[in-house]
Amino acid sequence: MAKQPRAGSAKTRLCPPFSPEQAAAFSEALLLDTFDLAGSLAGLQLAAAITPASARAYFEHITPPGTILLPVDGADIGQCLSRSFEAFFQAGFTRVLALNADGPSLPPAYLLQALDLLEDHDALIGPGEDGGYYLVGLKSPCPQLFRDIEWSTPRVLEQTLARLDTLGLRTALTPPWYDVDTVREAARIYAELQNLPLERLIHTRRFFENLQPGEWPVQ
Repeated sequence: MAKQPRAGSAKTRLCPPFSPEQAAAFSEALLLDTFDLAGSLAGLQLAAAITPASARAYFEHITPPGTILLPVDGADIGQCLSRSFEAFFQAGFTRVLALNADGPSLPPAYLLQALDLLEDHDALIGPGEDGGYYLVGLKSPCPQLFRDIEWSTPRVLEQTLARLDTLGLRTALTPPWYDVDTVREAARIYAELQNLPLERLIHTRRFFENLQPGEWPVQ
């Protein structure tokens, strides 16, 4: 699920310490590293549900070759998710995973686990540490799952799991992970860079390396 980073609307909770332009550049780095993460796994068809539709040329430039681009639009993330799942199932896919674009330090093993779990379950959720989720997987369309959810609140995960239970869907969970939205979370991914292999998160790593002294208080 990929939104084009734009100064003034991307990662605004990081301003300050970042300028709006830096926040957009940071958001783009996270997005690029998410594509690298998903693209590193064998046997998957990589796709991007992109917003806005006019950003197609931008995503054609930054996504790996062979990536399916699906312009989506909706009143909220729930509508975008519902329309994305419907489109890919109509295209003939039998398992669909939707991943957020701002948590690229997610261990690849979590995604592999998600694929395995979805073999024997109807739905898959990757719980977010903020009360949302970073990953959702389905084996058939389920528009009811995304309706009447209090999006962008700490109740998203709770309400989603309750909805899955009401629908009678066999649901599996992967381990919790986090989105990078706040200064604290940016500091967390910065600290992770010190221990991750150099080939991981190359765009996020480069973003921090290019900051000037004083522009990132953790340095």
